[in-house]
Amino acid sequence: MEAKKVAEIATAAGEILLSNGAEAYRVEETIKKICSSYGFSGECISTSTGIYISISDSQGELVTTVKRINQRRVDLYRVELINSFSRGLAQSPLTYEEARRKLDEIYNAPNFSLGIRLLASGFTAFAYTLFFNGGIYDAVVSLVISFGIYLLLEYISKIGSFQFLEYYLSGFIIGAVSLVAASLLPVINKDNVITGAIIVLLPGVALTNGIKDLLYGDYVSGFAKFGEAILIIVAMGVGIVTALSIIRI
Repeated sequence: MEAKKVAEIATAAGEILLSNGAEAYRVEETIKKICSSYGFSGECISTSTGIYISISDSQGELVTTVKRINQRRVDLYRVELINSFSRGLAQSPLTYEEARRKLDEIYNAPNFSLGIRLLASGFTAFAYTLFFNGGIYDAVVSLVISFGIYLLLEYISKIGSFQFLEYYLSGFIIGAVSLVAASLLPVINKDNVITGAIIVLLPGVALTNGIKDLLYGDYVSGFAKFGEAILIIVAMGVGIVTALSIIRI
């Protein structure tokens, strides 16, 4: 297979990994493994927003590919599918057409239904509210808030927006609804509601991957993910404070 086609396969696999929450070192190792499976020597640099690949062909000429990653989310199912794909190539390399078809299937793999994702989000908020010594009424309010927040983020992701606005609005809604609920029902503790509802939005994967990238020496990607996590936390905090400051009940 030509080096250019191998580079296309490796780039597509790396794009799926990076856009679905994989660590930088995992992206780089997977791309190198794919190149090696086809008998090529490849080098790769992965950051949180892009992939840079260079492959040397049999004539010593370099094939270089750059891919910008604009959209990022957390979907570990697709990460696992790419891991299995790269391991399979090491045992039995596919043709270019077969590899592209397999990657297209992974890219378009169905996600969990909206109902399942809403239930998971709501149950998480409900459980964490109880875990942090909240009452059953606090937990129910957190569950309802998490439903609304998830639907909001789904809508915003479709129309396109910058990340700070998404989490600022989410924080504002959490603060506003918890304050209104506490004023209507004195048995509800707004602090418990805020704590339970905000847990669903905390960037745990970004923080964990940032630490792992730093430990593997990928400082650019590691600090970038830390910066992304801090931005999310600050945006939510500012949104909550804004709601509590504006709404006087």
